Amino acid sequence: MDPATRRLLEGPIAPTLLRLAAPNVVMLVAQVAISVLEAYYVGWLGVDALAGVSVTFPLVMLMQTMSAGGMGGGVASAVARALGAGRRADASRLVAHAIVIALGMAAAFTVVLLGGGRPIYQAMGARDGALDAALAYSNVIFAGAAAVWLFNTLASVVRGTGNMLLPAGIVIGGSPFLVSVSPALIFGWGPFPRLGVTGAALAVVAYYAAGTLVLFVYLASGRSLVRLSPALHFDRSLFAQILRVGAPSLVNNVMTNLTVVLLTALVGPFGTFALAGYGMGVRLEYLLIPLVFGFGSALVTMVGTNFGAGQRARAGRVAWTGAAMAAGATEAIGLAAAFFPHAWLGLFTNEPAVLAAGAAYLRVVGPAYGFFGLGLALYFASQGAGRLLWPLLAGSLRLVSAAAGGWLILHQLPGELTALFAVMALALVLFGFTLAGAIRLGAWEAGRQ
Repeated sequence: MDPATRRLLEGPIAPTLLRLAAPNVVMLVAQVAISVLEAYYVGWLGVDALAGVSVTFPLVMLMQTMSAGGMGGGVASAVARALGAGRRADASRLVAHAIVIALGMAAAFTVVLLGGGRPIYQAMGARDGALDAALAYSNVIFAGAAAVWLFNTLASVVRGTGNMLLPAGIVIGGSPFLVSVSPALIFGWGPFPRLGVTGAALAVVAYYAAGTLVLFVYLASGRSLVRLSPALHFDRSLFAQILRVGAPSLVNNVMTNLTVVLLTALVGPFGTFALAGYGMGVRLEYLLIPLVFGFGSALVTMVGTNFGAGQRARAGRVAWTGAAMAAGATEAIGLAAAFFPHAWLGLFTNEPAVLAAGAAYLRVVGPAYGFFGLGLALYFASQGAGRLLWPLLAGSLRLVSAAAGGWLILHQLPGELTALFAVMALALVLFGFTLAGAIRLGAWEAGRQ
């Protein structure tokens, strides 16, 4: 057995988990900083541009979470379980199968969002200049969906082997490129044309395409535990190993993002300023997902390897350790945002009406972020275990409670934006509490998936 795999099976849990998670957390802090800077630059273009990009954000994050945490989690889990069971050849064969799935999913995003972007963003409340900005940004991002899907899929393969350093290194190494090219294309610095929000989207696509190339070279070189083979002999059972975890995870991703999409639509009638403020507030909530993914990708690998080796009690201890870390980190962020909302919102705008709406959101929803982090971490651990029923049920409960409660607030208490935010906070509490309770009561036991 490879020494790296043995450490996952026998090493002390907390130090091993932290060692796996640390590169991912550093990487994702860099990604969060990039996202913040992009929104900061776009904010210079005015409220319409800020609102337009805010409207696209849930769908861009849907693609990100589906490719990295959803289907990506299925890929990493399948690779980790194969290595834990000593099936290294199958782990290598999974790479080509994962690429086929990624290309198919990317094509679906491109077709749907390029063809139906306008009515989708209109339904979410974008109008006039905000709608134009949304389409300008969205069309470029989703035309380049293949770059995003391939990068996150190949990074998931590498993480499934226990190598967290390479994907983190690529992201951190590419950050200076993105941070410099994005404003140059937005504002037309130097030899570049002034492209506005379109320039921001072009920089993102170029960044992912370059990262994909690096991962391809690495997996083809033979330096990894698994290797991309040029012999494409497809096997239904290998597709099934990925999809058994990846497909339910995609449903969970859709529900998570659909919750925000529906709530964005409910905020829309309060006006463009409220929409922009909510968008900047909920951006922080969305950025918790990649932060928890730092712990979650380590949980997928470590829990999956222990499940593959039949060490289910140890897998459970790994899950709760990681969940406690994630919950603590996200709650700290939520409380900081609730007490000092303008420290975050002031990065993007100084418009009083936008600041007021965003601050109201953070003060009400921020204290519930710990439950969101708890639920997300246990969702990733459940991917590693191949047990996705209860994460789906918990995500469904969040979606239904947020949508139904939001609709009631909108029709029974019109003008009460704070009450709508209270419904969002309650939905996060239900999500984390439900999933934690289910796993505690034995949801991972055989026959109770």
